[in-house]
Amino acid sequence: MNGGEWDRRSVFRGAAVLAATAVTAPLLGGADTDTDALFKAGEFERAARAYEEILKKDPKNMHAARGRGYVALLANQFPGAEKYLKTAVALAPADRDANYFLADCYIRQDKFALSAPHWKAAGEDSYATWFAAVRGEGYQVHGDLARLPFQQMDPKPLVEASVNGGPAKRFTFYTGAPNLSMRASVAKEAGLTPAVSQKIEYEGGAIWAHYGILDSFKLGGIELRNVPVGWSATESGEDVDTDADGLIGTWVFYHLLTTFDYAGRQLILRRRTQEAARTARATAMRAGAEPLPLWLAREQYLHSTGSFAGAVRSRTGVVGVNLGGGSEIVAGVRGETAKQLGIRTDMERMVGTFAQSHPAVVYPCYPKEIRLGNAVAREVYCYSNPNQPVNVPTPFGTGFDTMGWFSHCFWKPYTITVDFTDMKLYVARKQ
Repeated sequence: MNGGEWDRRSVFRGAAVLAATAVTAPLLGGADTDTDALFKAGEFERAARAYEEILKKDPKNMHAARGRGYVALLANQFPGAEKYLKTAVALAPADRDANYFLADCYIRQDKFALSAPHWKAAGEDSYATWFAAVRGEGYQVHGDLARLPFQQMDPKPLVEASVNGGPAKRFTFYTGAPNLSMRASVAKEAGLTPAVSQKIEYEGGAIWAHYGILDSFKLGGIELRNVPVGWSATESGEDVDTDADGLIGTWVFYHLLTTFDYAGRQLILRRRTQEAARTARATAMRAGAEPLPLWLAREQYLHSTGSFAGAVRSRTGVVGVNLGGGSEIVAGVRGETAKQLGIRTDMERMVGTFAQSHPAVVYPCYPKEIRLGNAVAREVYCYSNPNQPVNVPTPFGTGFDTMGWFSHCFWKPYTITVDFTDMKLYVARKQ
């Protein structure tokens, strides 16, 4: 993942916990090496054209169909993603990645029933049961605009929301998490019952992860109805996490036009319309933002193009975009990235932390500059994990190289708008 704190596969499988990681076989192994190299390097448009050339010569090349479909999915190009991923599944019905990508493609479009058999084929039985339980239209949006003041900024931002018409609760948010989740006590108060439950090992013990459907989630002037939600409890039914009442993940945000106004200390949510997108885009560009590419990988992980600079040289490439969550660092730097760029790293000062759900040792580092469009920070506190690879293959990673990720503290001077329709990211400094 991007190096953040939350992930569906660890502990809550969607609730507020740390992200799992592993190093497995190569992402796309088995087809054109040069084309795969383009994909892994983040040259997605060139990789798409190369996969298409392979398919013209060999229409039954499952590997190329899957790769082309994944590239389309990264950019929310749903017709192309469905076309190629359906081809890949038809050619290899048991292929885990092809089914996983197609299932993800369907849930991004709220086609939950269509996603269920592909989640099952990908080995995600809980997801299959959960999404099969959604009746009618999911994520129904009522209202046009919500402005939610931050109730606090650190250690993680909090906003208020109402669950099933109840009193205001304090929710954190994080784009490294997939679904909406909440504490077990909040779920009980709201009268939720699970569609599926799963027992998970956690810190030498076990917890239960539950998945259900929430009738109403109200965020200021916007209400979402019929929303997939998760919650976790100890074996005795107690809350596992008490830092907040719940967590708002990427699935909620990509149903809306979302502005993370760190500088103004508020979360701005709009109904996704062309008019709202034009207005938000014009406002951001007047404030000096440039449109940056946006890619969405493996359900929730946002990426764009940024740069890191060290004493030796600088490099521009794909970076993770982690909005929300809690962290004292401005950015995280992959170990190999820090080494190659000559980023000053304090190897005498070990910091014990959780790096992607497992205890890890990281080291403070200080890039000369980090940049995302016109947003820049110099000589700031980051950390680097020498053992963290630049590319974690599927099924646990994205399968493409990332130099690092931009974290909670980087965003504080900025207003960030995430447009999931045109797949653009706007980062503006508020005057």
